[in-house]
Amino acid sequence: MNAWTVGLIADTHIPDRARQLPPPVLDIFARAGVCCILHAGDVVTAGVLAQLARLAPVYAVQGNRDLLLARRLPRQRQVRVGPFTLGLVHGHGSWPRYMGDKMRYFLGRPLPFRRFVLRARQTFPQADVVVFGHIHYPWAQRFGRQWVLNPGSPVGNDRSPVRPSVALLHLRGGQLPRPEFVFLPR
Repeated sequence: MNAWTVGLIADTHIPDRARQLPPPVLDIFARAGVCCILHAGDVVTAGVLAQLARLAPVYAVQGNRDLLLARRLPRQRQVRVGPFTLGLVHGHGSWPRYMGDKMRYFLGRPLPFRRFVLRARQTFPQADVVVFGHIHYPWAQRFGRQWVLNPGSPVGNDRSPVRPSVALLHLRGGQLPRPEFVFLPR
């Protein structure tokens, strides 16, 4: 039976939030023998993609902070791994939606988490797995046969209690996908 492991990463924000990709990220993906890496946006600098590409093919999408990479990265993409269809999107929505979310945030109103999940699911209703970023929070939930997940951010944030993270997606023909979060030291 065929099996694959996919590396999942989002919101690297290099050099905005960290000077470089944390070294454990590369070790985690290398040890897992990933067949490819999906980056769910907010890459910020192309060097991150080049660094990841030394391990495996990289598929990335544009996040709200990827202004310099906007022409190079699509806003969404679908990737096939064996019999599985994986959808990849950052999750911030259109610019008017993003600005509306920012306004809510600055006014101290909580952003409903389900809004980002719904956006991701609506983008890829037929995908086996939908990967999104933007929220910097490791999260996974199954909706019937479809998994929707966010790998979190490997660079973390001093103001957040959430530990930095990436994820591995284990795929095996004839079985449901199995996500695994890997938490990094602060």
